[in-house]
Amino acid sequence: MSSKQRTNLIRVLVLLFVISISIYIFTIRGQAKELAKFGYPGIFILSILANATVILPAPGVLFVFALGAVFNPIGVAIAAGAGAAIGELTGYLVGFSGQGIVEHADLYQKLLNWMRSNRRLSYLAITVLAFIPNPFFDLTGIAAGTLKIPVAGFLVFTFIGKTLKMLVFAYAGAKSLNWLFKE
Repeated sequence: MSSKQRTNLIRVLVLLFVISISIYIFTIRGQAKELAKFGYPGIFILSILANATVILPAPGVLFVFALGAVFNPIGVAIAAGAGAAIGELTGYLVGFSGQGIVEHADLYQKLLNWMRSNRRLSYLAITVLAFIPNPFFDLTGIAAGTLKIPVAGFLVFTFIGKTLKMLVFAYAGAKSLNWLFKE
């Protein structure tokens, strides 16, 4: 087997792995509430699962909102942000494997061109897009993987953006539920 064939085989296997994870997580999404009883480690795992799906939706911020009223919102945000950053590696792996799942999408091409233009801008894009609640962050991970942005940089800036977003949702949950049940 030639080096190119081996590389293509690895790319296909990575893509199949990510698709399998996404499908599995999507099928067990109803059982995610059980993880909350394990506190911050449960929130961390729940966040990994909610963010490991590629394109398929998982309601991670809804759990952060609700659990922000139960646990310390800062702890919820850190656990959920760390889990979200790790979970987003699936999109990064799709891009890194070189598979063109979304390469013809206009939004993806614009994002890729923007991130390609400057490394600092790509880290800013990762942070901002991780912070903004949107279903398209997977495209950011795919673009980062395609551009071979160092995985450590991707994780750090995804963690920053996701943690800040989770902090907003955790505090919103804590404040709104406290307001509702005020006597």
